[in-house]
Amino acid sequence: MKVLMICTEKLPVPPVLGGAIQTYIAGVLPYVSKVHNITVLGVEADILPKEETVDGVHYVRIPGGTLENYRDGVVQYLQNNQFDLIHIYNRPRLVLPVRQVAPNAKITLSMHNDMFNREKIAPREAEAALEEVSKIVTVSNYVGNVIKELYPQAAPKLRTIYSGVDVDRFLPANHPNMKKIRDNIRKEHNLDNKTVLLFAGRLSVSKGVDRLIRAMPDLAKKHKDIALVVVGSKWFSQNDVTDYIAYVKSLARRLSVPVVATGFVHPSEIQNWFAAADLFVCTSIWQEPLARVHYEAMAAGLPIVTTARGGNPEVIIPRENGLIVENPEDPRNFVTAISDILSDRSLMKKMGIKSRDLAISLYTWDRVANELLDVWNQA
Repeated sequence: MKVLMICTEKLPVPPVLGGAIQTYIAGVLPYVSKVHNITVLGVEADILPKEETVDGVHYVRIPGGTLENYRDGVVQYLQNNQFDLIHIYNRPRLVLPVRQVAPNAKITLSMHNDMFNREKIAPREAEAALEEVSKIVTVSNYVGNVIKELYPQAAPKLRTIYSGVDVDRFLPANHPNMKKIRDNIRKEHNLDNKTVLLFAGRLSVSKGVDRLIRAMPDLAKKHKDIALVVVGSKWFSQNDVTDYIAYVKSLARRLSVPVVATGFVHPSEIQNWFAAADLFVCTSIWQEPLARVHYEAMAAGLPIVTTARGGNPEVIIPRENGLIVENPEDPRNFVTAISDILSDRSLMKKMGIKSRDLAISLYTWDRVANELLDVWNQA
């Protein structure tokens, strides 16, 4: 089949500036492109050509900025190019414009968050879009359940396909390819002989890293060798200082424990920071669809502490590969969960091994791609 994969208007593919959806597309492309003739339509970027073919995948890049501007570019492209199947990522508002110019194509949809909420798409438009799509892939049961609650008629079309991770790139700290990298990072940032907690994600109120920083003084009383690494920025490649980031930095400056704030880390290097850590902490306080950092932490062989928000708990087996904080608003709950793991080094080691095992057995990109191919075949 000739397949068009339409990314969002925010970040380009490949994920040179990061992005979960962009990483997802890049992860499945090597597999789906062996079966179908794939074109990826995405937003333009200064560092990428407007059009190119790489490893058999054709990339077309158009202006973005706003969804309306991007939609116009999508429509214009489809007026001149025909496809058997069009897979739209996370933009249900593109379904009807796409259908108008591609009346005979099958349309499938991937949902990575709450874009069917009534504040983001009018119910009438949502219902019409649901009529037009053959299948809807969600990244977690949580995302699918939210859609079902709003639009029960969508239920037969929904399928959860958990995301994946490159298990050959995200490697445990004891892997021969990572040991020197880990040692160099820890030496450079004075983290030798420290137990390093890692947060990786956007620095926003909803991601909740301030809770972890506020938990550090009590953690330090119990665990003298503790340190914190915060990887991330306001919005992927942007290192602007928002009011929230200024607040987080002021909290960190008051700590007596080492805190390393990296700012934006290029996607090609992020695995090094996972290898340098000993425990991964996700502090999200919003109903998060399912943060892909969980997969990366598992592949890196890290125990995980995450929150009972959205889809995040779906990849955690309590006391096997991590722990779940039920009420993440209170920093004391992070103290309890993190201390439970750090106080039992045998459990901590077992959790790390289990994380890696789960990544290899359940969360590889070839598994994701095979499930996606199955969806396309059924469309």
